[in-house]
Amino acid sequence: MSAAAMTPDQARAAAERVMARCDELAALSETPDALTRVYLSPEHQRANALTGDWMREAGMTVWQDSVGNICGRYEGATPDASALLLGSHLDTVRDAGRYDGMLGVLTAIETVRHLHQQNRRLPLAVEVVGFGDEEGTRFGITLLGSRGLAGTWPGEWLEKEDEQGTRVVDALRDFGLDPHRLSDAARPLGEIAAYLELHIEQGPCLEQADLALGVVTAINGARRLNCTFTGQAGHAGTVPMGQRRDALAGAAEWMTEIERTTRAAGQDRVATVGALQCKPGAVNVIPGQARLSLDIRGPEEEPLEALLEDLLARAHAIAERRGLTFEADEFYRIAATACDTSLQQHLANAVTDVQGSAPHLPSGAGHDAIAMADHWPVAMLFVRCKGGISHHPAESVTTADVAQAIQAYTQAATDVATHSPRNP
Repeated sequence: MSAAAMTPDQARAAAERVMARCDELAALSETPDALTRVYLSPEHQRANALTGDWMREAGMTVWQDSVGNICGRYEGATPDASALLLGSHLDTVRDAGRYDGMLGVLTAIETVRHLHQQNRRLPLAVEVVGFGDEEGTRFGITLLGSRGLAGTWPGEWLEKEDEQGTRVVDALRDFGLDPHRLSDAARPLGEIAAYLELHIEQGPCLEQADLALGVVTAINGARRLNCTFTGQAGHAGTVPMGQRRDALAGAAEWMTEIERTTRAAGQDRVATVGALQCKPGAVNVIPGQARLSLDIRGPEEEPLEALLEDLLARAHAIAERRGLTFEADEFYRIAATACDTSLQQHLANAVTDVQGSAPHLPSGAGHDAIAMADHWPVAMLFVRCKGGISHHPAESVTTADVAQAIQAYTQAATDVATHSPRNP
């Protein structure tokens, strides 16, 4: 271990600070009995202020950008060096846990704090960002913070409204920001060399493997569709079984096909029917219409698209055989985001040093890294969470796991900043 590397004792102390600070941020909520902190709210403003104080204490120059992200910079060995960007988000879903997003921001601060205490400057600057919106809880659009930094914020987002009818443009003004200067948040490509994000896994794989840390291979792409089987409603007692056009029965058959086909397809693809309604919806009437949702995800685009085509073909075949019609309307699509192989290797080396092995796994949930990957190489480090639970007050990580995460994250960030081809 080099003199500048983080020792287990230092990592444990850093993890204890992180856990305490997660508790402090969790107290900044619009309701006292459940953690909810949404974009451009008073709670968001207070979280930025508190996080900014911690960044300054760690040796960073701090600013809030024009879309409400809180940012800190620890200069490199030479002025105006490109930056390795670390971070995650500070907003939450409603009735949230206290580690999704916040853990990534606070561990990044500890990485810089360690460098500052060692009086060490790297070839790259190190920046930390607390993105203002990843979850999309308030306005129903996601990644507003990271899209702002990447310069990919669509202009029509300004007119989106929250449940109270407040537009994004008005919320920005209320927050003290100028909607006409949104583009000021966009970073020139040469200013950033790469982006590393630490995040709770939000799934059970690491826990099942009895490991604290894992390296993300890709962030799953996703397709979401509203689907409808249409048949013929009829009397439940008078229409013979062989003459029915039962839309719900067709939907049910397709649901079992979705499960069987996706499980057999493998390649980390998943499919979910999360909503189902039938009409007329009476106990003594054969369903004439069944509407259901389909959400499919996977880490590679071509296999994901092939799965979607297969599932839709099976739905049409079921409908034809049963005398039904089938329609599908895709309302959401996001491409899979591959993590940079070189950055993955830096993370894998660090994780192996800390815990002896480095499992690789895809992320089934979206992250700010999606927006950052439009312009820069990205990679992610996952931390085990109890039961794979997230977006819930029961969200839980251990101090010991967080200590290992900080140790590996700091080592990987140092290695990336030292060996990046973007070094000046």
